[in-house]
Amino acid sequence: MHQKFKTGVAVFLVSAALVACGKSGSEENGDSELFLPPAGFVADAAKGRQLFDKFCSRCHGAGAMGTDQGPPLVHIIYEPNHHGDMAFYMAARKGVRHHHWNFGDMPPVPGVTASEVGHIIAYVRRQQRRAGIGAP
Repeated sequence: MHQKFKTGVAVFLVSAALVACGKSGSEENGDSELFLPPAGFVADAAKGRQLFDKFCSRCHGAGAMGTDQGPPLVHIIYEPNHHGDMAFYMAARKGVRHHHWNFGDMPPVPGVTASEVGHIIAYVRRQQRRAGIGAP
């Protein structure tokens, strides 16, 4: 299934569930616990590369291949069936306690919006597919 379609479907389903509960799925400003792009969002891997370089590459390296400060995201550990897209949204918003690697905890990423994270995820997933990780 095409990444743009999968991301759009996931955002739609979560947004529909939130609307049914009376909550908004658009959390660009980060005011709510849920941190997702607005309904109808379509991820763009090319934008994601630029945003990855801005927000993530210092620790996760060029092409998401890792550095001595952070793990490679182009790794089987981060394939979609083990770390789904929501794990990336939550990591950017709340940070992550170290659990697979010995790099220490990842802090939240200040200033990144949910839509920007969505683009970054599209880029990381594209890099993973190119390396033979995840679905084609």
